[in-house]
Parts: sequence; structure tokens; C-alpha cells
Amino acid sequence: MIRIPTGDGWILVRHPDHADLAGRIGSHWGNEEFLAPEPRKEALVAVFRHDDAWATRDSEPFITSKGLPGAFSRELVGAYSAFEEIDFADYLAVRACAAECVASESPYAAAVISMHTVDLLTTRADWGALAPADRRLLADFIGSQRRRQGELLSGISGDPAMFSALSPSGIARVFEFLQACDSLSLTACVRYPGVIPLRHRHPRKDGSSATILCTPLGADTYRLSPYPLDEDGLVLEIPCRRVEGLSFETVDDLRKVFKAAPIDRISITLVK
Repeated sequence: MIRIPTGDGWILVRHPDHADLAGRIGSHWGNEEFLAPEPRKEALVAVFRHDDAWATRDSEPFITSKGLPGAFSRELVGAYSAFEEIDFADYLAVRACAAECVASESPYAAAVISMHTVDLLTTRADWGALAPADRRLLADFIGSQRRRQGELLSGISGDPAMFSALSPSGIARVFEFLQACDSLSLTACVRYPGVIPLRHRHPRKDGSSATILCTPLGADTYRLSPYPLDEDGLVLEIPCRRVEGLSFETVDDLRKVFKAAPIDRISITLVK
């Protein structure tokens, strides 16, 4: 779940809906200045599907020790400084499923999703927040994910159509594309209030690369500079639920108001 404070409650967005928004943004990536991702099909599968594993969990939201909806929030944008307050083994099981959800459809996309998971849990996570036993569990998990990436990619190494995509630079480019679309979608889904760069630098058609800055303009409108998409003033909607109550005594209290809340929509606009 992803949450936005409203003053008297929360806007809650499911992880799979955030991923769908990221995928729709990615579908428009590439213009006279910026290169589109290649291989396009596999890159978009990775973006659209990278949070499929959260669907079941987000249908039954939980609360933190402070009674807040357990969710990704604007405080975690850019640096994952706290693990969600769930059983850590269960948390890693969901993370493992992220790649396996798409492994049969696209081993390449699954490997890229696994790379995204490992990046989240290494370069952006605060291991100091974990008990020693959980740190060991996490280290083992990361090792297993890296081995799984090798298995997935070796399984398609004989496909001549994937030759360039399987090069280190080809895989890195698709990984960075997923990271950029994910970071832009998350920025919009939490209504991040400041200027923030999308993750990584991105290739231009002239051989150079650029850092893309995202600037909030208000009214769920964001300026991207330089602009990597094929349509200026791109408007995309994302489903959400608005729940009343700043905190909840029990998880059942949250789930009751969550399920009773009608599905609403946020309209997000991306401009030059």
C-alpha cells in the first residue's frame, strides 16, 4: 500500500496500481531526444508487473505499531529507511514472489524485477533497523535472488533475438528504465512536495545521457526536465480509496473503512 495524508485521513493506493501507472508512463518513454527502452516488450512487462506480488496483501491492509495504515509514504522516497512492520520472513517471501509472478511469461523481465528488489534491499535499505537474525535472513535472500537472476537469464541465453538485451549494458539499461518509471510513479502517488531526480541517468539519441528532474507544480501536475515522453501534458489516472481516520485501534478497524470506501481516482499530469 502507498499512503497520502489528507488532514483527516488517508488516500491509499495499491502497489499494483502504482506499478500500472509506472508502466503507462513507460509506454510513452522515448521521443525526438530520448531513446525508448529495448527490448521494449520485456522492459514494459518488468515495469507493469514489478509489484504484482503485493496484490493479495494490499487487499487486506495492515496497521503499524502507531496505528497508521502500513504503507510506503513520502518519507521513504529516495531512501528506504524503514522496513514495513510485518513479519520479516513474510516480507521477504512477498519480495521473492515479485520476480516469480512473471518468470514463466518473461524470464528477462523477472530477472530485471529481481535486480530492482535487490537494489531496494541493498543500496537503499537501512540494515541497522533489523535484528541480527533478520540481517542474516536478508543476506541469504539477496544471495538467492542473485542466483535466481543468473538462472533466469541463462535460460534465454540461446535466443538470438535477445543477444544485445543480455549484454551487461543492455540489462543495466532496462533495470534503470524500471527504476526511473517506478520512482516517478511513487513520487506522484505520495504527492512528494519537492524537486527530485528520477533514478539514474538516461540515454539520449545523440549518445549523451541526462538526469531527469521531477518538479511538483501543484494539482497533481509534475514537470519533467528534460522531458523524455512522447506526449506533452500526459494525463494518467490511478485508482485509490480515501479513508477517514488518522489512526486505527485495530487492523479490523482499518480494513472495515477501507473496504467500505468507494474507489476514487487521482488524475496525474506530466508536462515539459
